Amino acid sequence: MSDSLGAVSIQALHKSYPQSSKGQLKVLEQINLDIQAGEFISIVGSSGCGKSTLLRLLVGLETEYQGQIQMDGQLIQGTSLKRGIVFQDHRLFPWLSVQENVRVALHNSQLSRKQEDDIIAEHLDLVRLSKFKDAFPSQLSGGMNQRVAIARSLVNRPKILLLDEPFGALDALTRHKLQDEIQRIWQHEKITMIMVTHDVDEAVYLADRVVVMQPHPGRIKRIVNINVPHPRQREDIRLINLKNDILLDFADESIDIAKIDNNQFHDFKFAW
Repeated sequence: MSDSLGAVSIQALHKSYPQSSKGQLKVLEQINLDIQAGEFISIVGSSGCGKSTLLRLLVGLETEYQGQIQMDGQLIQGTSLKRGIVFQDHRLFPWLSVQENVRVALHNSQLSRKQEDDIIAEHLDLVRLSKFKDAFPSQLSGGMNQRVAIARSLVNRPKILLLDEPFGALDALTRHKLQDEIQRIWQHEKITMIMVTHDVDEAVYLADRVVVMQPHPGRIKRIVNINVPHPRQREDIRLINLKNDILLDFADESIDIAKIDNNQFHDFKFAW
């Protein structure tokens, strides 16, 4: 892998949204982050810290901002096949088979039908779904559908794969299996991966570095290096200690339930 492929540089990034009567709502403020080619970055933070907005800016779905976002030294301007994205919901077309759902991503390619079939087969093999190429999304589990979405996002061979809470809607066992799958795929494909997640365990288990964000407006609090070689074991005490250390960053954002005044509910009628 060339060090010049898939590197990201974010400099002095600010993002705001207009409000009808209150001026500008600041979503991101003074974001500075350099990501090396082939690196796995996890971004964690509480709701409202701008994690998903940052991902939308990186993929090019949002284009209004202040500052600079570059990939391999070029400004990011709109979407590109060089940057793939996987969302929390798989967004597959229910009337298309697995193979044809992956083919959708190739609709602008100059490949022949045979070439398309070959590259689709390669990527279905990568996500271990070759035997299900003719199945429909309704016939597959949630985890399998998400693997189809991953294959579709990789079929154009992007330099960067962006992951927006890709396993958030899955049960714990399926989520663990897909975390192992994405780790295997990342090591095989050797591309840059940037994942947004609320799951600190997941962030520490997968990433080379964890970017910890704080909200209102969203900004980087610190960046934690995960100096544990891949493949990793979940029970590794080094990962557990790093997770607990990161969780301390969110202790002051939690609500102290004991301080809630229970008398505030006296004027309401409940069914229990």
